[in-house]
Amino acid sequence: MEPNQSNTTNYNFEKIVDTIIRLGVLGVLLMWCFDILKPFVLILVWAVVIAIAIYPVHVFFERIFRGRKIFAVVVLTLLLLSFIIIPSGLIIYSLYEGVNHFRDAFNSGEHLIPPPGGTTDNWPAITKPIIDIWQLASDNLQDAVLKYSDEIKEYGALLLLALAGFSKGIISFIVSIIIAGVLLVYADSSEAVTKKIVGKLVGKNSENFAEITVITIRNVVKGILGVAFIQAAMIGVGFFLAGVPFAGLWTILCLILAIVQIGVGPIAIPVVIYMFSVSDTTTAVILAIWIGITLVSDNVLKPILLGRNAPAPMLVIFLGAIGGFLYNGFIGLFLGAIVLTIGYKLFISWLDTEN
Repeated sequence: MEPNQSNTTNYNFEKIVDTIIRLGVLGVLLMWCFDILKPFVLILVWAVVIAIAIYPVHVFFERIFRGRKIFAVVVLTLLLLSFIIIPSGLIIYSLYEGVNHFRDAFNSGEHLIPPPGGTTDNWPAITKPIIDIWQLASDNLQDAVLKYSDEIKEYGALLLLALAGFSKGIISFIVSIIIAGVLLVYADSSEAVTKKIVGKLVGKNSENFAEITVITIRNVVKGILGVAFIQAAMIGVGFFLAGVPFAGLWTILCLILAIVQIGVGPIAIPVVIYMFSVSDTTTAVILAIWIGITLVSDNVLKPILLGRNAPAPMLVIFLGAIGGFLYNGFIGLFLGAIVLTIGYKLFISWLDTEN
């Protein structure tokens, strides 16, 4: 082998080794940084989503307060926090009151579950199995639990998972809203940094992909999550005013079903039927009318907030919400729908992009 060839080979080998070492050190540093930030990743991502979604509202507030950006951000942040903290407090208080009611009923020897009312005698024959289960639970709750233990374990585990993640999700929401407020204060510099990052990752189509991402986030937040929150709030108000037991629990379940696009009907309709059996007719009828308005509102709110075009097929939103909930808990219920919808829209845009 000639000396020049040998030197070239040695040089190439040293260059390869040097590159491998640099990439290894960079990889270790990136993994280390990710491990440090891992507990905060969801909160930070959700904060960015909130900041993007409410930016037009922030601009409106800034105009109202004559360009005082920080004051506008503080007012908007406090307003958002009140939307989270006040309903959450009412829901937790409702659950607390429900537990106390069960404890008092147990100590006094009363029925833990009220028996079916006289109106159930006129119900269709198809409802007889439901009435029988109801009567059994009222007469002897322990026997009912033993008889349907498998079903209770299966669905109870999902319910406990949802309740366990609720408090954690609320705390994450609060922290994310505060971080979103900080991001809005530095909106101009944050936008410049974001454009640079997207430009590095995407290349020449960065502006198009960034625009699609922003529009998708706002559409999902307004048309999917916004409608779900409005319907859950309407349901919650109706349940609380009608004196429905465990109104907070049913409101949470309605919110979850509304987000995954199933709707509030599977919870709200049985509750109305229950109230017709155990409550006075006037209260039950008013509640039924209010629930009917809430169910119909879905067809009115979505066209207003979404326009004519949905951000993605409902299956994408459903899978995103369910998958996010199973993977990341309560906050994943919201973030999963947004992330999967963004991925879907970017993928469709990529398919339509000419080479």
